[in-house]
Amino acid sequence: MIRTILAVLFVAIFLILSLPLQGVLLIIGKFNPMVKKKVSLAVVGWAFNVVSFISGVKRTVIGEENVPKDQAVLYVGNHRSIFDIVIAYPRVPGPTGFISKKEVLKVPLLNIWMIYLDCLFLDRKDLRKGLEMVLTAIDKVKNGISIFIYPEGTRNKTDQPLGEFHKGSFKIAQKSGCPIIPVVMNHSDEILEKHVPFIRSTKVVIEYGKPIIMSELSKEDQKNIDGYVKNIIEEIYLKNAAMKL
Repeated sequence: MIRTILAVLFVAIFLILSLPLQGVLLIIGKFNPMVKKKVSLAVVGWAFNVVSFISGVKRTVIGEENVPKDQAVLYVGNHRSIFDIVIAYPRVPGPTGFISKKEVLKVPLLNIWMIYLDCLFLDRKDLRKGLEMVLTAIDKVKNGISIFIYPEGTRNKTDQPLGEFHKGSFKIAQKSGCPIIPVVMNHSDEILEKHVPFIRSTKVVIEYGKPIIMSELSKEDQKNIDGYVKNIIEEIYLKNAAMKL
């Protein structure tokens, strides 16, 4: 219980005390948007690392050399826990925006950081706005901003390794030509979801698969890119599920 209290308390204090910094970054962004993005990434990455430390999360990281450092990519991950973002985000090498549900915009102060970090917000009930969001994501990738997406659409709460992948999630890579980086998380749901509201110390495995270049795939695999990437992520997930930590 103490980990839960400390984690929630830290997040609340961080959001309140970072308000002046948000104001400074707003001004900086008018003159140098990239500095604003890099500082925001560093600040939020630090805060997430502190949350992981308080929560007793220990990470085993595999394949991080597969992540390009000199170009924007589409990160595609499995999703079982709200801690997936907390664990993965501090490790991205450059400006990266997550695609999140629009309800997060209602969270004061957190919503400002997410906007600063190029996060995009999906309205699942409005197809037109969903298409506009995808087009915005494509534009961001073309301008050097990576995008992190969970194509299951929501957290997988079943006993199956993965939920169904939405094909539309991959239009960002199809239209921008950026590499797809599979990001596979194991055991993250053991931090909180399996025993809400208690946070427990957990050993988590995060593995980055080799870059997938759409143009190098067969036409059949390009057409069924959702299934192609899902198979890769599921294979890695099952392999790491049996790993002794």
